Parts: sequence; structure tokens; C-alpha cells
Amino acid sequence: LQLMESGGDSVQAGGSLRLSCAASGTTFSTYDMAWVHQAPGKELGGVAAINNDGVIDYAESVKGRFTIHKERAKNTAYLLMNNLTLEDTGKFYCASDTYAEDTLRADEYNYWGQGTQVTVVS
Repeated sequence: LQLMESGGDSVQAGGSLRLSCAASGTTFSTYDMAWVHQAPGKELGGVAAINNDGVIDYAESVKGRFTIHKERAKNTAYLLMNNLTLEDTGKFYCASDTYAEDTLRADEYNYWGQGTQVTVVS
């Protein structure tokens, strides 16, 4: 499984972005996956996850603002981010594996993309 993120950009606070994670090498829909955020100087933290049954989970900090979904036909996952705040600045990674017991835990995943940078400015 190979993963490639795109969609990162510099955006004003309150703005929106949509990140994409294109998968190749296998059928992505059979994998659990998460979007993982790394703020400058901080550890990795899962912000949104979807398992192979379509069960979705969000970190408290993004509930009501972020939406995750997979598009089977394109073998791609997306993260729609609304009402972005300065704290959302950082690199967003797409991470995946055949099974994740706690889908928001970054260390559950062995397959990672290179990440895409999101910078929120005031």
C-alpha cells in the first residue's frame, strides 16, 4: 500500500481546505485509515479515522469542523476541514493498516504518506 497526500496550503483562520489521500497498490476500502496531525514541535495525533466498516471517529478538537470520508471508486480518502484555527497548523499525514484497534492512535499504523503542510494564518 502506498499513500500520497495532497491539498495542503496556507489559509486564513476560519477558512477551509480539503486534503486528499490517494492510495495505490491495494484496495484502500479494506483498510483502516486515519488522518494524523503533527503541529510544530509536538507529537503526532490522530484527528479523524475511518475503519474498513465505515465507522468514523474524530478527535474532540476537530468534532464539528472536520469530515472524513473514503471514495471507493477513486481509492482515495479525504479530509474536509472547516473553520480552521491557528492550532490546526502543521503537517497532516494519511496513515493506514489492515486493522487498527484504536483508529485514532498513530502508532497503530504501518503505512504512511509523506504528509501535506497546512498553515493557518490570522
